[in-house]
Amino acid sequence: MDKNTYYIIAASTISHQDTFGKTGFSDSMSPVVSPALITPDYKAFIDAGLLRRMSKILRMAVACAKDCLAQAGLDQPDAIITGTGLGCLQDTDKFLNTSLTVEGLLPPTAFIQSTHNTMAGQISLSLGNHGYNMTHTQNTLSFEHAMVDALLLLDEGEQHILVGAADEHIEILSEITTHLGYKPGFPLTSGASFFIISKEKRHDTVARIADCEPVAFAQDPVAKLTRFLDTNSLEISDLNRVVYAVPGNANAGKYKTIWREAGLDPEKCINYLSLSGVYPTASAFALNYAVDLISQDRSLKNILIFNALRKENLGLTLVQSVEA
Repeated sequence: MDKNTYYIIAASTISHQDTFGKTGFSDSMSPVVSPALITPDYKAFIDAGLLRRMSKILRMAVACAKDCLAQAGLDQPDAIITGTGLGCLQDTDKFLNTSLTVEGLLPPTAFIQSTHNTMAGQISLSLGNHGYNMTHTQNTLSFEHAMVDALLLLDEGEQHILVGAADEHIEILSEITTHLGYKPGFPLTSGASFFIISKEKRHDTVARIADCEPVAFAQDPVAKLTRFLDTNSLEISDLNRVVYAVPGNANAGKYKTIWREAGLDPEKCINYLSLSGVYPTASAFALNYAVDLISQDRSLKNILIFNALRKENLGLTLVQSVEA
């Protein structure tokens, strides 16, 4: 087995599309317009007593994590790694409002659950897992950093890594973006996506992570992309799909022109923000989307996830099909 072969043996997403527990969802997706998440019956994954005390982001993360483990037939992962751009906003908002209205000692629960690493900790507690537990929060590159951490652990000998990302939308975010004049072009949303990554190939494995690279302060994204593909012995014309996030129609048009001139059909370039909505770790949604595309069409050999959601950041992930 090649040292740098990382198989995706399970994937689970809760989003504004009908993705959870579904295979082939990529065939029936449409631009996201509804503000409502399509959620599973959380009681199938979380004890009712705990469920009442969990915020939206914790429910999503724990349910996706447990669904991944069930798909993979695992009781425990060797490590739990999460990425989040904004963390547990619902509990942060609750704590800050409480601090303004309550005199004296503040109840600690909302503060404890407001920290960014609460998701990874809650998953660990729910599973009784005592392994490596890490949270990465690097704005729009949080998921890519979590994935790199997972791949490094596999290189060090771990067998099965649970890696994922989640972010939640609360109303004040819409107010903030309006005041700042930020116009992402798509609805602000919530979402969670988790994966089991392993060096073991199973009979039903369809995709692998060939490479993942987060680039902060990317001065020349096109040059970075060319170098990234060259490292993997590919050219832009070798890509079967580009699943991208670029703010603004002008920027999207610029990249489509570059890809067209390099020999890639613009019709094969899909703006995943139109499907997921906008949240900092939507590139995790894009990875599950890419895996599902491959599961439905095994002729798709190379799919690039091009995450330029924030101008200063660039996330590049190469997903490849696995021979049956």
